[in-house]
Amino acid sequence: MPNLSQVFTQAASATSRWTGRASAFLLCCLIVVIWALSGPFFHYSDTWQLVINTGTTIVTFLMVFLIQNTQNRDNAALQAKLDELIRASEAKNEFIGIEHLSDQELDGILEECERHRPDALRRAEARADTKRKAEIREARKAATRRARAPARKRA
Repeated sequence: MPNLSQVFTQAASATSRWTGRASAFLLCCLIVVIWALSGPFFHYSDTWQLVINTGTTIVTFLMVFLIQNTQNRDNAALQAKLDELIRASEAKNEFIGIEHLSDQELDGILEECERHRPDALRRAEARADTKRKAEIREARKAATRRARAPARKRA
């Protein structure tokens, strides 16, 4: 028998998939249009206005929890994938699990990474410069070969 957490996860996933579709958006638009068109019939009464206000407030309130649940699960899955990539690569394994650190600790790690950033940028620029210089040398060699080649006679 599934527990409450599993039932909520399944319901949140199904609702999230359905509400993320164009048909759900169009249905909501249709409801608003029908409500607006019914205004003259209800003489634009306070009750008529209260219906849409209450309905949208309740839906918004519930959707906040569903969206947060979906984001939490997606972030946890993404974090697990990143941790596995870090673990399987030559990257620092100390980065695994840093999402559980305090904001101050995360700021310190970010500052440390930023200190190494200029070195990485300089290395990338040096590689690009080397590649550009090689391309220029090759272009000059090709131009020299063309200039030295005997001119072809036209028939």
